[in-house]
Amino acid sequence: MKRKVEERPRLLAQRSWTEAERTIVWRGVTGRLAIAVEPILGFVLFSLFTWGIIYRSQHVATDATLYKIAPIFGLGAVAFAIYAIAVMVAPLAAFLQTRKPIYKIDGFVRYRSPDDFSEADGCGYMAALFEDETVAGEWECFGRTMLPHRTIPALIEFSDYGGIHTIDGRPTGVLPDAELPLLAIGIAPRR
Repeated sequence: MKRKVEERPRLLAQRSWTEAERTIVWRGVTGRLAIAVEPILGFVLFSLFTWGIIYRSQHVATDATLYKIAPIFGLGAVAFAIYAIAVMVAPLAAFLQTRKPIYKIDGFVRYRSPDDFSEADGCGYMAALFEDETVAGEWECFGRTMLPHRTIPALIEFSDYGGIHTIDGRPTGVLPDAELPLLAIGIAPRR
């Protein structure tokens, strides 16, 4: 009998994220925050320039060129703010997902190659399947080696956002085995 998608979460065994797992994700957030310092400072600086130009033009008899310059700095401040938000959205979303459960199923892992909807650097998909081979969740994988078409029985731990964390107790690399370095420096080359 096939399961309906909306009843799957209540049928799955669940566990909470451990503090060690949350700490790894938090280190990723702090690493991205170190990158976001630049656009945050740019936003503050350009906002102050905009405010200073408008303030000065109201208190000093000047020509109208100041009113033409202020919007340029204002647009720069908006651009820096958008850049800072874009840098921080993914890690903050990942950290918020650590409040949701990690699911466990004794079923199958299905690998398949990329399809027409895959991203350019995608190497295929991994799916967690129930024992009746209905899909519990599927995630796109990235790397240099294309995934083969294969289905294997396995005990799986996965989260909706992060994908498959462990297969038969062995980590898949979604979360690094070792603790991340300070500010997550040096993890970008990892796949």
